[in-house]
Amino acid sequence: MHFIKQTEDFDLGDTPIENIFINDFMPMANGTYVKVYLLGYKYANDKDVSLSVDHQTIAKHLMIPLSDVFDAWDFWEQKGIVKKHFIDPEDKTKYTVEFLSLKQLYIHNNFKVLNVSNEDEETSSTYSCSPTDLIEANKVPEIKEMFYHINQLIRRSLVPNQMMEILEWIYNYNMDPDLIVRAFMYAIEQKKIKNIKYIGAIIRNWYDHGITTMDKLDDYLEKTDVRYIQYRKIFKALGFHFREPSEAEKKSIDTWINEWNFSIDMILKACENSKKTSNPNINYIHSILNAWKNDNIQSVEDVENKEKTKKAAPQKQTKSATTRFHNFEQRTAKYSKDELEKLFRKNK
Repeated sequence: MHFIKQTEDFDLGDTPIENIFINDFMPMANGTYVKVYLLGYKYANDKDVSLSVDHQTIAKHLMIPLSDVFDAWDFWEQKGIVKKHFIDPEDKTKYTVEFLSLKQLYIHNNFKVLNVSNEDEETSSTYSCSPTDLIEANKVPEIKEMFYHINQLIRRSLVPNQMMEILEWIYNYNMDPDLIVRAFMYAIEQKKIKNIKYIGAIIRNWYDHGITTMDKLDDYLEKTDVRYIQYRKIFKALGFHFREPSEAEKKSIDTWINEWNFSIDMILKACENSKKTSNPNINYIHSILNAWKNDNIQSVEDVENKEKTKKAAPQKQTKSATTRFHNFEQRTAKYSKDELEKLFRKNK
């Protein structure tokens, strides 16, 4: 059983968990089953293929019997949210675990496949969206959010027929709603095309290449469109998940990579500083990288060493401003206690 695990000394990454699991599936399971699912899901989302993680690793990490791990996978398989792939048909304990998309399961379980005839029912399961399905789909938060982002991208509201066509893509091509938004972003920002039929062709092309999730799309684009995926990584680091870079922003990023020779790791390191400002943007990152260029900082190690040096530098003590009043000596300072008492009685 293989998972993927990061190799950093400290794992400070994030693991996105679908709200459907938290809201619908987590309450029905005991704590041990939930722990096994979450830890396995984390390993499945990690990217380092050099390490192998199996059922025993999960049991050891959670300090539970190995039998509890197998019971957990049996439970989640019965609920239909994981699928087992057996390595050895004779050994029922050796299998990989595939985590199914809960968004896809939700959509598949809530939309009917409409067939034209009994003959088609045997040979085809092509879904055709109806107006009733569209009304029901708009009640699903993920679908509603998808339509909202698409409307923002095309600068107008989708008409019902277009919305039904998009729902058919989701069902027939097993696409995540987020991936549909990315298809619109790619077509509009990269190709300058808003035509629904053209975007449908992109979806079918991705489907033919086995691309049905965001992670698979990133892997595909990293091989076929390196610069586009670099734009996406930078914008994701800045928190811009549903916006493509403008031409001016692309020009700045191209400058960082082509002229200043910064690696993508260096640029992402600069993006970490965006947490220090309430309005992160490309200009802010541009100023950071320009300062690093002027200081001849060319690697992440150089940045970390500079930060360590800055923290270790002794802080100068600020000398408090003095005025003529600080040198003022009170008249009573030259009298003794007895003399002060005599003066007090004399003045009474």
